[in-house]
Amino acid sequence: MSRIPQSHLDAAAVNRPLRGRVAIAGAATYGCGESPGMDDMTLLVRAAHAAVQDAGLTMQDIDGLATCSVNATMWAMPVIEHLGINPTYVDSTMVGGSSFIAHLLPAMRALDAGQCKAVLVCYGSAQRSATFGRKESITARRLLDPQPYEAPYEPVMPVTAYALAAARHMHEFGTTRAQLAEVAVAARAWAQQNPEAFMRDPLTIDEVLAARPIASPLTVRDCCLVTDGGGAIVLTRADRARDLPQPPVYLLGNATAIWHRQISCMPDLTITSAAQSGAQAFAMAGLKAADMDMAQVYDAFTINTILFLEDLGFCAKGEGGAFVQGGGIAPGGRLAVNTNGGGLSCVHPGMYGIFALVEAVRQLRGQAGARQLKRHDTAVVHGNGGTLSSQSTAILGTAATL
Repeated sequence: MSRIPQSHLDAAAVNRPLRGRVAIAGAATYGCGESPGMDDMTLLVRAAHAAVQDAGLTMQDIDGLATCSVNATMWAMPVIEHLGINPTYVDSTMVGGSSFIAHLLPAMRALDAGQCKAVLVCYGSAQRSATFGRKESITARRLLDPQPYEAPYEPVMPVTAYALAAARHMHEFGTTRAQLAEVAVAARAWAQQNPEAFMRDPLTIDEVLAARPIASPLTVRDCCLVTDGGGAIVLTRADRARDLPQPPVYLLGNATAIWHRQISCMPDLTITSAAQSGAQAFAMAGLKAADMDMAQVYDAFTINTILFLEDLGFCAKGEGGAFVQGGGIAPGGRLAVNTNGGGLSCVHPGMYGIFALVEAVRQLRGQAGARQLKRHDTAVVHGNGGTLSSQSTAILGTAATL
């Protein structure tokens, strides 16, 4: 599966005319960290209103919706009810944490076709402080998403799956525990520059290695946070976005790829379908990894970042450990990665993809405060869902990229 069929790359050419025709006009987060007394819907609604306001619109201007939840199969319906909107376009596709990045291309098509004029992509989860217990939530998810080949063995999911991938990468390429720890330390260094980040205490490689073991070879510091939070973006046609208050962030490319659901069915534990989604998204954008000023990638576990940097083309397969070593992805390193602190140190309320999009928008607008990058015209945003199962890649750019 490491070689992407030419037909898949040719498919990107079909979407090439959409390059730059849609832009992100609004973006916001709400309640990241701990939000006692709030539920999933409250966090979503407040983030949604903030994003719509950021775009200079009202909720009555929203006639398209893309949303999903890990706990509900008909989530779009109550969201529409709570927001008081009457959309002509609805997408409630659920492919895990990559969903909100996967929602982009269908929304681009709908906007370009005139089916709708403003699409709200939104998410909210009170995973950390919800009164609904975590054990009950895990049970509910197993009922919604049965995995018959693995469930009988009662693995501790998802960490068991990612530990398998980490162990295989270490075995096959000599990746070290210290290199995995570099990912967590870099994320924390970025988080220390972000007042919204949940964890901002200093973190060293030795502290990551000495932290409580979770699933060999991963410790608790190799694993993402469990937080609350809501996030949302607003999409419009590019010609309309240019008349709205914020600098437009243009959608240049987007693609989604899925090769498996259960980790036991993954063709190769060291190669994810990001190799396909990334190649297609870059082809649609007419750009490559070397053209990116930043990478906002789904870092549910430290191995994710290494795998995705390889599969997206920032380094060769097996060289991800060396790429991140020595502060390679920390502030001042060779590539700015997860500049908000990522899921490891900033925010991770069940699904992270929308927050990676919001951070890219803030950077591309030049609105990221102390962590603002000097070069900020291009960004790759990459989402992951399930157990390295669904992968979705988006290429974003400023007006300079058109």
